[in-house]
Amino acid sequence: MKFTGRNALVTGASKGIGRAVAIELARAGANVGINFNSDKAGAEEVKQTIEGLGQKALVLQGDVSDQSFVEGMVEKVVAEFGSLDLFVSNAVYSDRERMIKADMKGFRRTIDVSMWGAFYGVRASAQQMVKQGKGGAITVISSPHAVIPIPTAMAYNMAKAAIDHMARTAAIELAEYKIRVNVVHPGWIDTPGERKFFDDEQLAAGARKIPWGRMGTAEEIGKSVVYTLSPEADYMTGSTLLIDGGISLPWWSNRDAGGQ
Repeated sequence: MKFTGRNALVTGASKGIGRAVAIELARAGANVGINFNSDKAGAEEVKQTIEGLGQKALVLQGDVSDQSFVEGMVEKVVAEFGSLDLFVSNAVYSDRERMIKADMKGFRRTIDVSMWGAFYGVRASAQQMVKQGKGGAITVISSPHAVIPIPTAMAYNMAKAAIDHMARTAAIELAEYKIRVNVVHPGWIDTPGERKFFDDEQLAAGARKIPWGRMGTAEEIGKSVVYTLSPEADYMTGSTLLIDGGISLPWWSNRDAGGQ
């Protein structure tokens, strides 16, 4: 129970990776604030699971692209639990269209949630941790999209590239306060978000092409995120942890061209 007495906040925690992170934090002894925007049933299920593990849980509905909401959410976590020690930025939005045909409403929404939402969360949680004066840990869920220019995902690519650099900058700015900031790059993970774009048959076919032969699970990412937040990772800040089954390896990009 490495996080006994510690309090966490996870954005986008009603399903997928955020859900897995919240539950793994509770398994490790943390009380958890569960942010969600629309999936109330999912958030309540996560709350019940966390309470079943013997930890406190607080459900917080709202849009992370709203700075005042994010700042108020941090205040509510502190009021309920007494402090905020761990923060995970996970909430995202994404549409898939080629840039020249993109609906700009969806394009801007992707940036607002995936970039500005991450920044607001990192900023507000860091401000609270500095005020507390006892350090802390922040992990930003980013993506290989930050470095791979995947077509039809320009806004998402842009947002993820931005938050990678944001996190590294935060890491150097917050080091004097003993607040660590790290990034996790999940690869192709079997989550409800992926099913927005692919059906079961497409997912299965794509998974067979991944070097490791399968998609990753949200639980695998959750356990890895907990490591980045844990005392065992005390010397780790400004780092990026890639968990993608080898899909980013150079041979993969050359495979269809016969590369070795």
